[in-house]
Amino acid sequence: MIDKELKKPIIILATPHSRNDLLEENLRERLTGYEVVRLHSPKELILDEIEQMRPEFIFFPHWSWLIPEGIHTRFECVVFHMTDLPYGRGGSPLQNLIVHGHTETKLSALRCVSGLDTGPVYLKRSLSLGGTAEEILQRASVLMEEMIVEIVRKRPVPIEQQGEPVIFKRRRPEDGNLGNLTELWQVYDYIRMLDAEGYPPAFIGSEHFYFEFTDATLGETFVEAKVRIRRKSV
Repeated sequence: MIDKELKKPIIILATPHSRNDLLEENLRERLTGYEVVRLHSPKELILDEIEQMRPEFIFFPHWSWLIPEGIHTRFECVVFHMTDLPYGRGGSPLQNLIVHGHTETKLSALRCVSGLDTGPVYLKRSLSLGGTAEEILQRASVLMEEMIVEIVRKRPVPIEQQGEPVIFKRRRPEDGNLGNLTELWQVYDYIRMLDAEGYPPAFIGSEHFYFEFTDATLGETFVEAKVRIRRKSV
């Protein structure tokens, strides 16, 4: 619970990922006029407690759960999506972008509404898709810090999305199977796009084992990677 005697206005940062610990720390240093409150899981997203805090904003960097309507209709909830909306609404944006051949994207900060990724957009920033998923997400976290600070300080008015939506389908763990790929660059992309905390790794299966791959590098005639071998469940 939050001390009711706090005088500063409150901003909530809702994210479970340790990669955003530095984001939290930096926001506390930069937004000294605010109390930054961190929520780590959906279980902490409790309407009664949030109403007591009366936050000016709730930011959701890399949040994978639905935000209850009772919260996003009462409070200014800002989510981040790794596409140039309305292109790429939906699940697994990072992986879908790489599979579709993109090397750059936009990170969009948008107001949470009932429709998935359909809210008006506060800001967009360019983001490289080079490197592993973890490296991309770390770069996104740095951008999120700048975007959050700008939103809090400058209060930009979010603008409705323009253009024909393109919908991404959430990818499943089995979609990381390397067995049907035909090009080395595809193998490399599949490994790197799943190489991050919280993602099931790219793999190849045999009758008794899974071979899971991380830390890939792409050569002219080969892909080199670490492999972890797990026995299949009986």
